[in-house]
Amino acid sequence: MSGSDVCSTNIVDQQKVDFVAGALPTEAENMAMAELFKALGDPTRLRIVQALALEELCVCDLTALMDISISAISHQLRLLRNLKVVKFRKSGKMAYYSLDDDHVLELVTLTREHIAEQ
Repeated sequence: MSGSDVCSTNIVDQQKVDFVAGALPTEAENMAMAELFKALGDPTRLRIVQALALEELCVCDLTALMDISISAISHQLRLLRNLKVVKFRKSGKMAYYSLDDDHVLELVTLTREHIAEQ
């Protein structure tokens, strides 16, 4: 491989390599992070998360907003719930969804800001 975007010599700074190797997430943490990014990489799921960042919504609201079936919304919500991205509460016959915590909101907000800067 040649070009100006790679080192022209092969000198490893072992101290830096050791530091970074010790600070990186474990394989299990990396897999969990990848699963979360994969889930948020789906446009429908991302839109659901963005909607829930604005307002707690019931399944019927999400169905109308996304213009997809209740079964399709339920499938997406189940996946997001399993990843602890969203949570739900029952109120009578209604099931309301919201973000599980502010971390996902921060992640989506930072991503949107990053895209806007490009």
